Order: sequence, then C-alpha cells, then structure tokens
Amino acid sequence: MDTMEIIIEKIKEQRKKRGFSHENMADELHISQAAYSKIEKNETKLTVDRLYQIAEILETPIYELLDVNPNNIYNQQYFYDTSVGHQEIQNLYQENKDKTEKIESLYEERLKDKDKLIEQLQQLIYLQKK
Repeated sequence: MDTMEIIIEKIKEQRKKRGFSHENMADELHISQAAYSKIEKNETKLTVDRLYQIAEILETPIYELLDVNPNNIYNQQYFYDTSVGHQEIQNLYQENKDKTEKIESLYEERLKDKDKLIEQLQQLIYLQKK
C-alpha cells in the first residue's frame, strides 16, 4: 500500500468513526458527492489544502491522517545530553579531529617535498644554462 492509499484509508476510518457519509463530506468541502467519492477511490489527486480541510471537518489532527506519530520526532538535544550519546559524539569528534590533523600534517609534508623538488629543478636548470 503506497502512502496515498494509507492516507485515504485513514480518512475513510475517521469519516466512518464520526458517522459522516460521502454526502456530508462533500457538503462540508463544497464539492459534489461524486467528486468526494473520487477522492476516496484515489481517482482524484488529494491536494494538501484539501487534506487540511478534511482533517478540520473530521476534527482529526493532520498527523493522524498522515499516519505520523509526533512522539517519534526525536529530541536531538536529549541524545546529545545523555552520557552515552554525548560520549559517542565526543569520540567521533576526537577521531575526526585526529584524522584531520594527520591529513593536514601529510599535506604540509607534501608541500615541503614539492618546494624541495622545485628548488632542485631550478638548480638543474641553472646549471644547464652555464
């Protein structure tokens, strides 16, 4: 079942739970019963605006129709503040910092090698010109 089918099923559930018919919903939405029926048959695209209107008519929070639980939205600060989470973050930070410093050190060495090579080449050129 795709996302839209799930949303439509939730709408049907809530509509039936409230005892509303297709005609009731159509009247509230200011559309024909046939047009509303097409929404529930997934024959017409359900716009975001229309979804919000339906949620309001059914007196149902939009997240219930979208099958989203707002309690599943995790508090990132909680994970950061927990000792295990905080320690893991610190460890990752330190590992990244160490790796970055190592890369910088290797890069600096390569630059020095490059400078030495350029200097040697310049000396060779100078000697050949003599």
